[in-house]
Amino acid sequence: MIKAKKVREDRVKLESSKSIEELQEETRKALGRCLEPMAAMKFIDNLQWLGIAYHYEEEIDLWLEKLSEWDAGVDLHATSLRFRLLRQNARPVSSDVFGKFMVNENGKFKETLNQDKEGLLSLYEASYLGTNGEEILSEAMRYSETQLKLSIDEEDMLPRDLSRRVRRALELPRHLRMERLETRLYIDEYSKQNNHSSLLLQHAKLDYNQLQLLHQKEITEISRWWKQLGLVEKLSFARDRPMECFLWTVGILPEPKHSSVRIELAKTIAILLVIDDIFDTYGTITELSLFTNAIQRWDLDAIEQLPEYMKICYMALYNTTNEIAYKVLKEQGRNILPFLAKTWIDTVEAFMIEAEWFNNGHTPCLEDYMKNGVTTAGSYMALVHIFFLMGQGLTTENMKLMAKPYPKLFSNSGTILRLWDDLGTAKEEQDRGDNASSIMLFMKERNIGYENEAREYIMQLICNLWKDLNMELLGSNIILPLPLIRVCFNMSRTSQVIYQHQETSYFSSVDKFVDFILFRPIVN
Repeated sequence: MIKAKKVREDRVKLESSKSIEELQEETRKALGRCLEPMAAMKFIDNLQWLGIAYHYEEEIDLWLEKLSEWDAGVDLHATSLRFRLLRQNARPVSSDVFGKFMVNENGKFKETLNQDKEGLLSLYEASYLGTNGEEILSEAMRYSETQLKLSIDEEDMLPRDLSRRVRRALELPRHLRMERLETRLYIDEYSKQNNHSSLLLQHAKLDYNQLQLLHQKEITEISRWWKQLGLVEKLSFARDRPMECFLWTVGILPEPKHSSVRIELAKTIAILLVIDDIFDTYGTITELSLFTNAIQRWDLDAIEQLPEYMKICYMALYNTTNEIAYKVLKEQGRNILPFLAKTWIDTVEAFMIEAEWFNNGHTPCLEDYMKNGVTTAGSYMALVHIFFLMGQGLTTENMKLMAKPYPKLFSNSGTILRLWDDLGTAKEEQDRGDNASSIMLFMKERNIGYENEAREYIMQLICNLWKDLNMELLGSNIILPLPLIRVCFNMSRTSQVIYQHQETSYFSSVDKFVDFILFRPIVN
């Protein structure tokens, strides 16, 4: 009976796999039949929204080459879509292409564009790929946002399908959305569109469910490792959140090919949370100093001076890091242990600085807090591990960047993470008696009595940091590999999902997304 059941399961898997292969072949042919650039761009855009573009990287690259030489004329939608597709793939494209839609005398967009709602929506989405200094895109954002808000205030102005898409964009532009969550949401949205492709819809649903099964296998492996590690059994005060750790990895590395990277990264994040709890809620200042000294030495002899609970954490960190380094040495022939150890030392030293601030009743200035807070958020630790685990585009030159001072790209992405963390957990920190958060510090330095005003300022900081991130997409003098640049973007996107929530508890928000993305399949 069990054997028959196994055969049936294998047959279902085989048929599902075959269906995916057939759908891929049909999709590839359909993409090849797109003779017009506009049709190809819409097709590629849908592939990306639906989360299946990774199957067609070569075909999409060929089209991007053609689009680099193509002139979209005075079609606002085509111009905006071309700009967005090229820039998000780090292809050289100038924002000057939007100059033809402006009135030269005052630098404003032509009023006649108000009639093209699809074009305005496309312009709005494109504007979020602008950088600091690209005033034409800043004006595009202001203008398109104003016009789109006016259009949804008058319900009859927009068709229902377009109205839904406009509302979603105004809620959060696509460039800022976490890819895997957006795929899940957009598949539902796409099915409601009158002109949707049944081929793409079926392809997206099967692919989503198939990848979800892969994620569940990864979760099983991580859960087994976490249980065997036994950290939270010995350290009852520590967070037991392996699902949250894995959700981070899915947001940062959504594609199937990064399965092993997700697993190893989730381990490092889980240990980071425990170390954070040791410094924030449990360890005395003397014990924390001993722990920091032991980490700085990075050898097993250092363990003897530690209290029992710290010995367990130290060994978990030491062994896990060495195992990751061994894995990379075996697969890539590189000894990365010095880099991994150094980024952990940097992280723990930053935790110690925060502990000393708190213990001494010292309130740092906002600048010092942010500089240190990017490190304690785990940004550098995670990105250095990802860089080596992915193993793509590594050179002698960019490997040297994996130590202090870390690349500006890492700092920008990490600052966005830290700011979202503060926005989402400021109340919990304050209740614990810790007023060192960007919100509280800004209120103090600017003598502001209203938290909402401080939060608005933080949101503007995040917006400006996104413009700094977008500089990496200009395509000139790229030292870091493009896959790693995308990882940094994804870290920023995921931090918003993790920390921007309406519920009374930060954990309730995370648990909701874990269930929605990782355990709830799409039913045909």
